[in-house]
Amino acid sequence: MSARLAKAVLIATAALFALPATAQQGNYPSQTIKLIVPFAAGGGVDAYARVLAQHLKDKRNVDIIVENRPGSNGAVGGLAVMRSDPNGYTILFSASTHVMARQVMQNAPYDPVSDFAAIARVGEAPMLLVMNPQRPQKTISEVVADAKKDPAKWDFAVAALGSMGHLATIGFGHLGGLKLTVVPYRGTAPGLNDVAAGHVQLMIDPVIALLPMASAGKVKPLAVTTAKRTSLAPDIPTAAEAGMPGLEYSSWYGVWGPKTTPEPIVKWLNGAMNDAVKELAASGRLAALGIEPVTESPSEFSAYIQKDVKRNAELLRIADFKPL
Repeated sequence: MSARLAKAVLIATAALFALPATAQQGNYPSQTIKLIVPFAAGGGVDAYARVLAQHLKDKRNVDIIVENRPGSNGAVGGLAVMRSDPNGYTILFSASTHVMARQVMQNAPYDPVSDFAAIARVGEAPMLLVMNPQRPQKTISEVVADAKKDPAKWDFAVAALGSMGHLATIGFGHLGGLKLTVVPYRGTAPGLNDVAAGHVQLMIDPVIALLPMASAGKVKPLAVTTAKRTSLAPDIPTAAEAGMPGLEYSSWYGVWGPKTTPEPIVKWLNGAMNDAVKELAASGRLAALGIEPVTESPSEFSAYIQKDVKRNAELLRIADFKPL
């Protein structure tokens, strides 16, 4: 075989092997997409993931399922996505918790910034401070006053270390001059159930997750952690109104894929997610969940992550937080 013929055969063979990958990207999505939620079912992240997945299924005719993989502060689900084939069929739906893994875990199994492809940031949500309903206090000022007398009687549940609820909890302690015990859980639902049962006394997490139990009287709402009251519960005061000015935090939600997910697939997913967010906002579904819509390009999302990690890492440093 001549050198020229051999070269032609090699080129043709390479093209043949490359064809399925190219065709696969061009036909994406052609099979079921798994949307991995790294927390227990029933929390705010899970609730929004299911609304978004259902919308994509209905409007885009996409076969998409939500799969809960809780554990290790969200790292079990994150690791499953990082190790999956970068073909767009296994993606992560999480909150701001995801990007703080290295700041809150001694042995984080990955770098949440450099080991993932940022696909889309899909919303922000005000948060709610709730308390065990058997406690007599009615305001943050009253809680702080009692906690200063006997801090052992007051524990905070957090859905995950590094979550915005955890950061808001640190902010609560800093502003109130308190050092309260923080108890991490595998998601919102188990922590919230323990607040209702009185095993822990306080929790801050997105309104989307806490308001149903607060409305049912199973936990006592004390304040929202935003500058203005939420239209979902206009009777609940802001933290400033309840006695703690400066306690202003909002959670956010995003979608990630494995690091080497091809750009065309990232672009398709980003467009699909952004369209879904706009349509859900226009229909009033997001407002009903207490979520403010966010639509960004992958590069804008990446830039937002960098700033968010820097700000929150500084807050953890000021609080002298030690990774667990």
